[in-house]
Amino acid sequence: MDYVSALVPPFVMAVFFIGLVVTIIKNQGGANKAKEDAAVDAAFAKAEAVQQAGTDEVR
Repeated sequence: MDYVSALVPPFVMAVFFIGLVVTIIKNQGGANKAKEDAAVDAAFAKAEAVQQAGTDEVR
């Protein structure tokens, strides 16, 4: 019975990991892609604006 208790945790972790990978793959692209791209573009624009504001203060 010790072998069962030794195999259960890795098996459970493997099942959850496979589920995580499947979930990530299913959520790639599709309807969420435009929303994710917009969020990344907004973050880049904000970072660039902060960087430009910082260089303007130095001059």
